[in-house]
Amino acid sequence: MNEEKKIAGIYIRVSTEDQAREGFSLPEQEKRLRAMCEYKNYEIYKIYKDAGISAKTGNHRPAFEELLQDIRDKKCNTIVVLKLDRLTRSVYDMEGIMKFLDENNAYLDCANEEINTTNSSGKMVARLLTTVSQNEIERTSERTKFGLAGAIRSGHIPARAPLGYKHIDKKLVPDPLTKDIVIRIYNLYFEGKSYFNIATIFNEEKVLDKTNWKDTTILRIIANEVYKGDYVHGKRTKHPTYYENVVEPLISKEMWENCQVQKKKNQKNYMRTQTYIFLQKLRCPKCERILAGGASHKIKADKWYFYYRCENCKNNIHETKIEEHIKTLLADILEYDNVVNEFFLPVLKSKINNPKEEYEKELKNLNNKKERIRKAYIDELFTENEFKEETKIIENQIELINSKLLENSQAEQLNFTTKDILLKRDMDFINKVKLPISYYAFNENWNLLDREIKADIVMRYIDDIELEMKDNKYEIKQINFRSTFYSDFEELYKQGYIDKKRPLTYNFNGICTDTIVRYSEYLPIKEVMQHLCRLNEYYEVNFYKGTLYKETEKLDMFPLQKNEVPIRIFSLQENNNGDKDYVSMGMFATKNNPNDIKVNIKDVFETIPDNIEEDFC
Repeated sequence: MNEEKKIAGIYIRVSTEDQAREGFSLPEQEKRLRAMCEYKNYEIYKIYKDAGISAKTGNHRPAFEELLQDIRDKKCNTIVVLKLDRLTRSVYDMEGIMKFLDENNAYLDCANEEINTTNSSGKMVARLLTTVSQNEIERTSERTKFGLAGAIRSGHIPARAPLGYKHIDKKLVPDPLTKDIVIRIYNLYFEGKSYFNIATIFNEEKVLDKTNWKDTTILRIIANEVYKGDYVHGKRTKHPTYYENVVEPLISKEMWENCQVQKKKNQKNYMRTQTYIFLQKLRCPKCERILAGGASHKIKADKWYFYYRCENCKNNIHETKIEEHIKTLLADILEYDNVVNEFFLPVLKSKINNPKEEYEKELKNLNNKKERIRKAYIDELFTENEFKEETKIIENQIELINSKLLENSQAEQLNFTTKDILLKRDMDFINKVKLPISYYAFNENWNLLDREIKADIVMRYIDDIELEMKDNKYEIKQINFRSTFYSDFEELYKQGYIDKKRPLTYNFNGICTDTIVRYSEYLPIKEVMQHLCRLNEYYEVNFYKGTLYKETEKLDMFPLQKNEVPIRIFSLQENNNGDKDYVSMGMFATKNNPNDIKVNIKDVFETIPDNIEEDFC
């Protein structure tokens, strides 16, 4: 080392991780480096401290920048550090520091490492040590990422719990107090509401005692993968990592994906002067452009006429044409919506998703918290206004929990099952046959619905309507249902708890007739007879047996009585009777008049018979 007087700039740096791992506190570093300078007869110009900052490339270190400037200004000429990694762990950065020292006739001295930068050997040692240090930090980073990945896969999400979740034992779990808010947001959006609409509704209702809900807040919730059970780490980096099925989802993956599709369709489409029932559901078969909604108003008749047009091809199709073409289908969807979606599924869902014990535990915690706040107020730790504000928040949460417990209690008392779905649909059909006027008074009819409800039903169940060109005009080709609706429907159908309409040729009283019948899959004979007994609590319903021939799709059935109408046919043999060419079938039938109704007329619309526990009636 040359004999030039060494004027030291002592540089000390510590990050939180360093201090926790090795005890490199700033005072400890300063003490050791002062002793070294005294031993080597270095004059100490200044102590430069960077606290809580790592040596990663790109990090701004104010004290280190000040030290470099003082070397340029010839105020000091030697950097004194405890270890080389206090300066940097990057080979690239080290080369820059070495070049800077050469250009400014300055030096580097490390207390814990034999480094002398006045010669080529010393510089080589510095470079080697920096390479080792960089390798260490890269390996540490790899281990950290590996450990983090394992933690995330176990449900330990390294982020603040989003609305609808909370952390328990470091795991992200659904929060019973707020999860229904998130589910409601997705349902509202799925049904066609915009971010702005939802935020407005929540502000009007003061959801969570807030009046500052924003459309951007709703957007972030709709776009967050965590609600379908997945997590994206490093979302704002160039290389984010996607983890599937790491937390308990609040909504299905299908619902989430459908909402992303919907988001692309109706962004910025907040205000419309008219409601278009089939908006975003029609695409031009020529150019693939989504048809826009249009309307004209006939002043004399004071009537609106709605249509959908392609801006490119200048073709259009009237809304009434679409409705007429799929009116039967829409009526079926409405019937399904009335019975399954509006009546039974919410009840079944509430029984599954309302964890009574968890609610009661949360209620106890809230009451304890309320008591602690009361005692704190007595001890004058709260002002009166603070006490009232905190108490109000807790009381609102208690009220919400109590309402959930009440829902849970009511659901337990109702005791509905999937079997009741088929029973209710059969009862609706019987009521339509026996009491058509009353049926349409008690049940919604597509023609009588307002446009908003129609649009809501189409949005909920239909994904799109395929068109085709015939004689240069749009014609309906095919209806594609939303996969969520279709999968729910198919699952109930396969289990034998819901019916479909299907064409059939049957032989009644020696006469072959082509017709559309309500058809359901196989149910065990015990359930068939229990179902029949329940129907007979309210009406006279008969049970017939027959044979369906697979090749001809022809049904031979025992003779019906006069004025009897088939309610539903169903298979009496599992798996379609295997390879045999026939299937034993059953049929329920009733007379097309109200004379055999055994209960009050109102009861056939508003109640259902109790379950039959006996083997047979």
